[in-house]
Amino acid sequence: MLPLVVVLVGGYAAGATGAAVAPTPRGSRVLAALGALVGGAAGLALGAAAVLAGESLRLELPGLLAVVGGVSLRLDRLGGFFLLLTALVAVPAVLFGGSYARLYEGGTRSIRLLGAMLNLFLLSLSAVLLADNVPSFLLAWEAMSVTSYFLVMTEADQRDTRRAGLWYLAMTHGGLALLMGAFLLLAAGTGGLGFSELRAAAGALPAGTRSAVFVLALLGCGSKAGVVPLHVWLPLAHPAAPSHVSALMSGVMIKLGVYALVRITLDLLGGGPAWWGAIVLAVGAVSALLGVLYALMEHDLKRLLAYHSVENIGIIWLGLGAGLLFQSAGLPSLAVIGFVAALYHSLNHACFKGLLFLGAGAIVHGTGTRNMEDLGGLIRAMPRTALCFLIGAAAISGLPPLNGFVSEWMVFQALLAAPALPRPDLALLMPLAVGMLALTSGLAAACFVKAFGITFLALPRSAAARRAREVPRPMQAGMAILAAACVALGVGSFAVVPAITGVLAGVGGLPAAVVPVAPGAVAIPGTVGSIAPAALAALLVAAVAAVALAFRLGAADRRVRVAPTWGCGRIGQTARMEYTATAFAEPLRRVFAELYRPTEDLSIDFHPESRYFVQSIAYRSEVDPWLERLLYAPAVALLRRTAWRVRGMQAGSLHLYLLYMILALVVLLVVAPWAG
Repeated sequence: MLPLVVVLVGGYAAGATGAAVAPTPRGSRVLAALGALVGGAAGLALGAAAVLAGESLRLELPGLLAVVGGVSLRLDRLGGFFLLLTALVAVPAVLFGGSYARLYEGGTRSIRLLGAMLNLFLLSLSAVLLADNVPSFLLAWEAMSVTSYFLVMTEADQRDTRRAGLWYLAMTHGGLALLMGAFLLLAAGTGGLGFSELRAAAGALPAGTRSAVFVLALLGCGSKAGVVPLHVWLPLAHPAAPSHVSALMSGVMIKLGVYALVRITLDLLGGGPAWWGAIVLAVGAVSALLGVLYALMEHDLKRLLAYHSVENIGIIWLGLGAGLLFQSAGLPSLAVIGFVAALYHSLNHACFKGLLFLGAGAIVHGTGTRNMEDLGGLIRAMPRTALCFLIGAAAISGLPPLNGFVSEWMVFQALLAAPALPRPDLALLMPLAVGMLALTSGLAAACFVKAFGITFLALPRSAAARRAREVPRPMQAGMAILAAACVALGVGSFAVVPAITGVLAGVGGLPAAVVPVAPGAVAIPGTVGSIAPAALAALLVAAVAAVALAFRLGAADRRVRVAPTWGCGRIGQTARMEYTATAFAEPLRRVFAELYRPTEDLSIDFHPESRYFVQSIAYRSEVDPWLERLLYAPAVALLRRTAWRVRGMQAGSLHLYLLYMILALVVLLVVAPWAG
């Protein structure tokens, strides 16, 4: 496996270097894509070897970071699974981005920075999964955050982009500080910073210390994953970044928050008391429901997808919470179901969310806008993009036999096993989570009916939509790869589930195997149902073929007939008569008005000669996320006031700075005897 690691690092490093030194923007774009494709292909092979063949890698580099113990690398099955997930999205995203990045060729500096940072971002993602000690992990984690920040800031001349970058930088570094605290507590008294040493010493830690590590890890990983209320950066940063970068951030980077939580809580700590799982479960349920509710109100396609990332991370955390609850109750076989469901949905979300962000990028490339109110009718001009987007929309909506359906079904199975829990209060918590997940699933389907229908169907609502053209073939290929993955991971779920079960074997004391009871079906012992997605897909194909055969045998008239759409007696149909995104979401906005708390403005202009004749009516409604306003606005205001007051201490006087140093020295001399 070591040669593959060399190819992975070399490919990404060569891509970053080539992008930075290429003499032309086009050369920079091509070299960046080639290097990233090589690195991504090596990552795909590494991850597959770890997951499927069980191969492992261990590499010590004591000369690097020698002050803090050197660099330690290791690839086990858990890291290999997430490396496979990373590469599975990286390859099509890079293929797509090679053509999409033409939009940035107007500025030589930006295209070079974009290509270099993209390769370094992918390298840092892989390094997080290979890290086997605290310094290596934190260094890679920080590199991932910094490189993704530069990618978000690609269009730094725009005010919204600068605001998004500031929020992202603040949240990601806050998460890093929390993770550092978790590792410091975990490493106290162990005499080393290697994961193997932390794992061996974790059992002897006091219960309070273990719980403090869990809480810090929960918050630090949650800020990266984007769970409520730490999600505020997602709807800002994802739309600001280039679309193929958004696909990587949403499809891959936020999953590393899931990976870090599993690594620390399950692998290093070995699990914990029931309240750990209850908190993860509750946070997941709230994140899933609030994420989809706010997505329904969005008309910016990329912001809509960003809120759905919050929703799906919530679904993943529901599986993790169920697994932790069952593990704490001494039910390892049921715990495996929850953890497998969480990892499976992580993989599935990476595929269909990456596909949807690439589809949104294709729409931006073809029309120049991501506002759904200005789109419509794109299925005629962009049929291949429409097909791929439809597959992604069906997958994220949990429709069979696609991949999203299977992993959501497994999350339901884990939650429905609640009667096995010995504590009634915890057993009652699970049905509440089931209800919230069911509501989330229904609202997600409604949201993507809106997203696909308003964007691709009916008549174009703007000149940009009328001028739309299909994207170049490399961009189509990137979307097609992920669309095929959504189908394959659903139809082939009977083979995927045992593989993911093997990933978890032995982690945190979990049993070695829970396998389907019948070939071609997913039926896990201890659950209440079974599914056969492959058989269902075959039935759907057979049904379509039977209908087509019936038409042919019945000699049906297959000539194309063109007729006007019925419009309530009105002859001429225009785009103004279509449903808009606002109108589609209006009933749900009224149902959940107490949650949304929208602001409304109604303006009516009357004829100057008589108020009985109305010239125009303008209605405007905005949904301002009150959770962010309630939690973050006071903190930001306090920070600004404090900064202005502290600013006065920085007077530019050397004598004043020397006085500060002397005062600090005096304080240390006074405190030192007491500390000793």
